[in-house]
Amino acid sequence: VQLQASGGGSVQPGGSLRLSCVASGFSSEHYAIGWFRQAPGKEREFVGRINWGGGTDYADSVKGRFTISRDIAKSTVYLQMNSLKSEDTAVYYCASGLCPYTGREPLDYRYWGQGTLVTVSS
Repeated sequence: VQLQASGGGSVQPGGSLRLSCVASGFSSEHYAIGWFRQAPGKEREFVGRINWGGGTDYADSVKGRFTISRDIAKSTVYLQMNSLKSEDTAVYYCASGLCPYTGREPLDYRYWGQGTLVTVSS
Protein backbone atom coordinates (compact mmCIF):
# COMPACT_ATOMS: atom_id res chain seq x y z
CA VAL A 1 0.00 0.00 0.00
CA GLN A 2 1.41 3.35 -1.03
CA LEU A 3 0.11 6.88 -1.20
CA GLN A 4 1.90 9.55 -3.18
CA ALA A 5 0.91 13.18 -2.60
CA SER A 6 1.99 15.92 -4.98
CA GLY A 7 1.03 19.34 -6.29
CA GLY A 8 2.22 21.60 -3.52
CA GLY A 9 3.93 24.88 -4.15
CA SER A 10 3.94 28.58 -3.39
CA VAL A 11 0.92 30.73 -4.08
CA GLN A 12 -0.30 34.20 -3.14
CA PRO A 13 -3.26 34.69 -0.83
CA GLY A 14 -6.48 34.23 -2.74
CA GLY A 15 -4.86 31.80 -5.15
CA SER A 16 -5.56 28.16 -5.87
CA LEU A 17 -3.73 24.86 -5.91
CA ARG A 18 -4.76 21.30 -6.61
CA LEU A 19 -3.10 18.48 -4.73
CA SER A 20 -3.13 14.91 -5.96
CA CYS A 21 -2.88 11.66 -4.04
CA VAL A 22 -2.16 8.55 -6.07
CA ALA A 23 -3.01 5.28 -4.34
CA SER A 24 -1.33 2.02 -5.21
CA GLY A 25 -1.80 -1.41 -3.75
CA PHE A 26 -5.48 -0.84 -3.05
CA SER A 27 -8.52 0.66 -4.72
CA SER A 28 -9.55 4.15 -3.63
CA GLU A 29 -13.01 3.19 -4.86
CA HIS A 30 -13.48 0.91 -1.86
CA TYR A 31 -11.74 2.83 0.88
CA ALA A 32 -11.84 6.28 2.37
CA ILE A 33 -9.02 8.75 1.81
CA GLY A 34 -8.34 11.60 4.17
CA TRP A 35 -6.37 14.81 3.82
CA PHE A 36 -4.48 16.29 6.74
CA ARG A 37 -2.06 19.15 7.16
CA GLN A 38 0.62 20.09 9.60
CA ALA A 39 1.94 23.59 10.03
CA PRO A 40 5.30 24.27 11.70
CA GLY A 41 5.06 23.84 15.45
CA LYS A 42 1.48 22.59 15.28
CA GLU A 43 -0.20 19.22 15.45
CA ARG A 44 -1.41 17.44 12.37
CA GLU A 45 -5.01 18.41 11.70
CA PHE A 46 -7.88 17.05 9.67
CA VAL A 47 -8.68 18.86 6.42
CA GLY A 48 -11.26 16.62 4.76
CA ARG A 49 -12.09 13.12 3.62
CA ILE A 50 -13.87 11.17 0.91
CA ASN A 51 -15.51 7.88 1.78
CA TRP A 52 -15.95 4.80 -0.39
CA GLY A 53 -19.26 6.06 -1.76
CA GLY A 54 -17.83 9.41 -2.75
CA GLY A 55 -19.28 11.36 0.14
CA THR A 56 -17.10 14.13 1.51
CA ASP A 57 -16.82 16.28 4.58
CA TYR A 58 -14.44 19.01 5.62
CA ALA A 59 -12.99 20.83 8.56
CA ASP A 60 -14.82 24.06 9.30
CA SER A 61 -11.68 26.05 8.53
CA VAL A 62 -11.69 24.96 4.87
CA LYS A 63 -15.38 24.35 4.20
CA GLY A 64 -16.52 26.22 1.12
CA ARG A 65 -12.95 26.75 -0.09
CA PHE A 66 -11.57 23.23 -0.45
CA THR A 67 -13.08 20.36 -2.45
CA ILE A 68 -12.13 16.70 -2.51
CA SER A 69 -12.80 14.60 -5.58
CA ARG A 70 -11.49 11.39 -7.08
CA ASP A 71 -10.75 9.69 -10.37
CA ILE A 72 -11.23 5.99 -9.73
CA ALA A 73 -9.68 4.98 -13.05
CA LYS A 74 -6.50 6.81 -12.11
CA SER A 75 -6.60 5.74 -8.44
CA THR A 76 -6.21 9.40 -7.60
CA VAL A 77 -7.87 11.64 -5.05
CA TYR A 78 -7.67 15.40 -5.46
CA LEU A 79 -7.77 18.30 -3.03
CA GLN A 80 -8.76 21.47 -4.83
CA MET A 81 -7.86 24.47 -2.69
CA ASN A 82 -9.30 27.86 -3.57
CA SER A 83 -9.19 31.24 -1.84
CA LEU A 84 -6.04 30.23 -0.05
CA LYS A 85 -5.02 32.06 3.08
CA SER A 86 -1.69 32.39 4.83
CA GLU A 87 -2.99 30.12 7.58
CA ASP A 88 -3.35 27.32 5.04
CA THR A 89 0.44 27.12 4.85
CA ALA A 90 1.41 23.59 5.88
CA VAL A 91 2.63 20.24 4.71
CA TYR A 92 -0.37 18.39 3.35
CA TYR A 93 -0.73 14.62 3.66
CA CYS A 94 -3.14 12.09 2.27
CA ALA A 95 -3.87 8.96 4.26
CA SER A 96 -5.95 5.83 4.32
CA GLY A 97 -7.08 3.41 6.98
CA LEU A 98 -8.19 0.86 4.39
CA CYS A 99 -11.74 1.22 5.65
CA PRO A 100 -14.87 2.36 3.76
CA TYR A 101 -15.33 5.11 6.31
CA THR A 102 -12.59 6.64 8.39
CA GLY A 103 -12.63 9.18 11.17
CA ARG A 104 -11.13 12.61 11.54
CA GLU A 105 -8.23 11.75 13.79
CA PRO A 106 -4.73 10.91 12.50
CA LEU A 107 -4.78 7.73 14.58
CA ASP A 108 -7.71 6.50 12.46
CA TYR A 109 -5.34 6.24 9.49
CA ARG A 110 -2.71 3.59 9.02
CA TYR A 111 -1.10 4.52 5.71
CA TRP A 112 0.30 7.95 4.91
CA GLY A 113 1.76 9.67 1.90
CA GLN A 114 5.02 11.58 2.19
CA GLY A 115 3.46 15.05 2.29
CA THR A 116 3.62 18.01 -0.03
CA LEU A 117 4.37 21.57 1.07
CA VAL A 118 1.90 24.38 0.44
CA THR A 119 3.09 27.93 1.12
CA VAL A 120 0.66 30.82 0.93
CA SER A 121 2.44 34.12 1.09
CA SER A 122 2.51 37.49 -0.60
